[in-house]
Amino acid sequence: MRSEIVDIPSPVENEPIKDTESQHGEIEKPGLPERQDAFGDETNAEIKYKVLKWWQGGLLMVAETISLGILSLPAAIAGIGLVPGLILLIGLGLLATYTGYVIGQFKWRYPHISSMADAGEQLMGRFGRELFGTGQLLFLIFLMASHILTFTVALNSITGHATCSIVFGLVGLILSLILSLPRTLEKMSWLSLVSFISIFIAVMVTMIALGVQNNGAAVKPVVEANLVTGIMSACNIAFSYVSHNTFFTFMAELKDPKDFPKALALLQSIDMTLYIVAAVVIYRYTGADVASPALGSAGLLISRIAYGIALPTIVIAGVINGHVAAKSLYVRIFAGTDRMHKRDWVAMGSWVGIAFGLWVIAWVIAEAIPVFNNLLSLITALFGSWFTFGFTGMFWLHMNKGLWFSSPKKIMLTLLNSLAICVGVILCVLGLYASGSAIHNNPGSASFSCAKTE
Repeated sequence: MRSEIVDIPSPVENEPIKDTESQHGEIEKPGLPERQDAFGDETNAEIKYKVLKWWQGGLLMVAETISLGILSLPAAIAGIGLVPGLILLIGLGLLATYTGYVIGQFKWRYPHISSMADAGEQLMGRFGRELFGTGQLLFLIFLMASHILTFTVALNSITGHATCSIVFGLVGLILSLILSLPRTLEKMSWLSLVSFISIFIAVMVTMIALGVQNNGAAVKPVVEANLVTGIMSACNIAFSYVSHNTFFTFMAELKDPKDFPKALALLQSIDMTLYIVAAVVIYRYTGADVASPALGSAGLLISRIAYGIALPTIVIAGVINGHVAAKSLYVRIFAGTDRMHKRDWVAMGSWVGIAFGLWVIAWVIAEAIPVFNNLLSLITALFGSWFTFGFTGMFWLHMNKGLWFSSPKKIMLTLLNSLAICVGVILCVLGLYASGSAIHNNPGSASFSCAKTE
């Protein structure tokens, strides 16, 4: 969706210069020098970051988005019914597409932005930088921990709990760290292709197995659910789209940031299609008894096969989050220095040290918190809702300050972005309530236990 182009006459003598609007909807201020992006001039650099093609960026976004979320969607549909479930899947998917485009507009308007911290500084000054940067880092670390935990669950399922769960967690930690070592996203893009193929085949195997095993189950257009169950189902659907916190980082390494809409279109066309098909088909053949994660719905043997096929995406999606987390710290430490593009021991050792520290923290969180899944829901409600919906609406209002009601189209866009902010607030409040209630009602389990992780 493109913002309206406002025709402003050329300034005349003694008349103040007015802001103009580019073809992409960003407000341009003539005469103001642009801040340089974090990677600077890479003409003679040893390591070049800004070389990512649009389809590589799109695959990275697909791999980071379509991972754990899709496995909870059939149960979410079962919790509220087919009709409201589809309305939420489609409606929130379209809104997430638009808010993703707004992030692209914000990057075009302020080319120096390469992370949520930079965007926060543009929006709220130094306080915004620390708030957005800390929130993004916490969110990414908990996502990393969730992938280590899911890797442990998968190996327990595949091997029949052949050894201590802590050992499986350590294997996940080491594997994730090794795959996180490349410093550029271009090197990670090929992993993202493997990740997508992995989750696609795993979901297809599950759907085909369910179709062969039974003739279907009772499908309910609407389900009467208690408040917590209904909210959790709705939030699980919404949270399957909350990957926007990494978009600035992906755009910063694109060869041409103006290609971002093509990468976004690739992401949203794939994730919305796969989400709808997987959620509806698996719910159609399992009904209210659908498992979450959905890979366990087709019996023990198929579950083991599907988990085995899904292992690459379980690892790689976490690795991409880990890479973005490490990049945010690395850029903050070395931006403006030649270390950013060096291959020397200081630069390489710093990158490895940052990645190692983050993955160790993620592993400790995964092992130490008894009600981790519910805590992850809480963190997602607290940060994911804002990064995908709330803050993006604020970005648009910030870019178009003074033009909100300048034309009928601007009025519609102002209302749409205000709606995005409201969606962020609602998801945050309801998600915090539902996840808080689940944490309160969960009896918990032992930390750092060898028991089988479920």
